Amino acid sequence: MMIIGYLTGSLLLALLLFLNRNDIVNKLLIAAFLLFQCVFTCYEFLHKGTTESYFFKPDALAILLVSTLTIISIPVLTHRYDYIYPEHDNPRVRGIYYGATVLLIMALTAAYLSSHVAVTWIFVEITTLASAALIFHRRNAGSIEATWKYIFVCSISLVLVFIGILFLSIAVSDAHDDSLYYNSLLNLAPHLKTSWLRLAFIFIFIGYTAKLGLVPMYTAGIDAKDKAPAPSAALFSSVLMNVGFTGIFRFYQIVARTSLHHWADQVMMVAAILSVFVATVYMLKVKNIKRMLAYSSIEHMGIVVIGLAAGGIGYYFALLHLILHSFAKSSFFLQVGHLYKTYKTKNIYYLGQYFHYNVAGAVFILLAFLFITAMPPSGLFISELYIFKALVDARYLYILIPVLILLTIIIWAMGKNIFKILFIPPVSLPEDPEGKVSRWETVSQYFLLGLVVYLGLNPPAEFVTLINETIHSLIL
Repeated sequence: MMIIGYLTGSLLLALLLFLNRNDIVNKLLIAAFLLFQCVFTCYEFLHKGTTESYFFKPDALAILLVSTLTIISIPVLTHRYDYIYPEHDNPRVRGIYYGATVLLIMALTAAYLSSHVAVTWIFVEITTLASAALIFHRRNAGSIEATWKYIFVCSISLVLVFIGILFLSIAVSDAHDDSLYYNSLLNLAPHLKTSWLRLAFIFIFIGYTAKLGLVPMYTAGIDAKDKAPAPSAALFSSVLMNVGFTGIFRFYQIVARTSLHHWADQVMMVAAILSVFVATVYMLKVKNIKRMLAYSSIEHMGIVVIGLAAGGIGYYFALLHLILHSFAKSSFFLQVGHLYKTYKTKNIYYLGQYFHYNVAGAVFILLAFLFITAMPPSGLFISELYIFKALVDARYLYILIPVLILLTIIIWAMGKNIFKILFIPPVSLPEDPEGKVSRWETVSQYFLLGLVVYLGLNPPAEFVTLINETIHSLIL
């Protein structure tokens, strides 16, 4: 079975990267893993819908998210290690960094492909352990605090998910079945006892918000994205958040076939609006560029969930928004690594006149700002526009107007900081900024932004088909 071979091969490569101390061998192992990941992704795409093992199935949602992960993993693993932090001279630290990154990518892939509620939970837990190693990379007081906070919050959140799974198993037992496979649960949904299903949804939804980056469990992700190396933060702000969406969405598909559908929409709408509000409040005062982008991710996840809760065309464009945000935000975090290489700080107060030091990077930041704030020609403009239309169609004007006001404030707050970085002289800057960055690495960031335009304005037919197949159970 291909999935077993993938898991075994990835674990072996992660172990070899962890043990290896030679730089050339390190690069060969990374290249081998990326090739392995690409081949596996293509194989799953060609075998869409087939059950390869008892616990994994490459359905449309899994193919979408695994493909997104594979594309983002290439620049994340190929961006030079030496601009991350001075620890690049320590082969042991480098081994931990690359080994943990490969383990994280493997766990995310398996979680997307999982066809069983409990198996999804297991691999999401593995993502927590791998992420913790990356957050702790700098080994200082700040990274230690962020690591323990992330482990603590995520552990509590996954305990909540586990309790939700127990409630779900009781609901399934009452329906005279013992299966916790997603496909079986979809068929059983109308026969599940709503009292137990309601409790299961509350616990599973709240638990997975820690990964999705949504109120109430969003807090751990902010510090994680701030303290982790920029390439790791690129994964945290995109594909790691997507795994939280996967856990919620697969269970939402089950609830949507019951009388609890409208109630679940209300729960998600409240959490989404609060998330946009929280992001707005913190964006007004944040002075750390990585934290600013982290709060921006909370805003976008709020918009995704608003689209789901609104229903109708909101289903399609919530999925589209999720994918496009992954490419846009990951590319921005990669460029933040270049900023840090130049200025040796994340504090916006000490950043400025970036055009003077890195023209290609400065132009990219300007474009990324426009794209992330959903301005044309960003594909996020299309997805947000139709999510707002879904709110109008569902007669949620009393929600749409406050959300638009909050998004306007976010654009102003983010724009103020971005233009400070690009054009205004910093308070203090050495005459000759430390370090130079590779222009070739900026090319991959432009490529990811290009995907945001292409998939938003002129999506290929297969991409559209995958999204439509994913939301098919919601529009029956």
